[in-house]
Amino acid sequence: MSAKPIGVFDSGYGGLTVLKELVNKLPEYDYLYLGDNARAPYGTRSFETVYQYTLQCVKWFFSQGCPLVILACNTASAKALRTIQQNDLDYIAPGKRVLGVIRPTAEIIGNFTNTGNIGILGTQGTVQSESYLIEINKFFPTVKVFQQACPLWVSLIENNEFESEGADYFIKKELTDLLGQSNKIDTILLACTHYPLLINKIKKFIPDEIKIISQGSIIADSMQEYLNRHPEIDEQCSKSSQLNFYTTDSAEDFDRHSANFFGKSIKSRHITFNS
Repeated sequence: MSAKPIGVFDSGYGGLTVLKELVNKLPEYDYLYLGDNARAPYGTRSFETVYQYTLQCVKWFFSQGCPLVILACNTASAKALRTIQQNDLDYIAPGKRVLGVIRPTAEIIGNFTNTGNIGILGTQGTVQSESYLIEINKFFPTVKVFQQACPLWVSLIENNEFESEGADYFIKKELTDLLGQSNKIDTILLACTHYPLLINKIKKFIPDEIKIISQGSIIADSMQEYLNRHPEIDEQCSKSSQLNFYTTDSAEDFDRHSANFFGKSIKSRHITFNS
């Protein structure tokens, strides 16, 4: 294959917020996006199920020529990335790489807080994994991290209810529970790539001085640094500014909703996996 795009994976639409920033930061590269919408959301699924689904999708990316795959999904990064990196990569695709979104975020998130108190909003899967607590502690051992699972937020977003009045109750509830854990939280990380669509709603229910951090630009900056440090991977990536999109569910539905995340309309294609 002459095309060797960077693969960007998510359980649904959220990874498009990361892809948008990657394209803005590194527009010369080719990108291949896959949303596993037919099996979303991942946040409530078991570690084993998320691992199996994610591995299946990673293998598909490799079959499409991708030398590098980004798991632009916090749940997949929390529940599947390490096992794939440590147990599968050398066997299925030596020389290729799979990266996640948790570590690059953890490496810098402590720089945003003045009080040393950070709030994490994520899916049940991400929160239960405690991946952010573990990773942030490696880089900022004195920072206190408070987590809040938001089990309905992804469904609200993917069903286009994120701007509705009905969404307010669930958003306010989770934010109240998070801030109730510490009155010193001055930084909130949106630890799900879907959540940037809720920023305006979130701002309604938190003090103005609290910073809200999204991951898209963090991941784009980290990717640029990674490719600079690893020319052997960068040289494998094709650069003709091509974008291709796939979904495991209805391409028509995917295209209709994707502009909310990517910022402009796209045209996707459907693929099928055996569950």
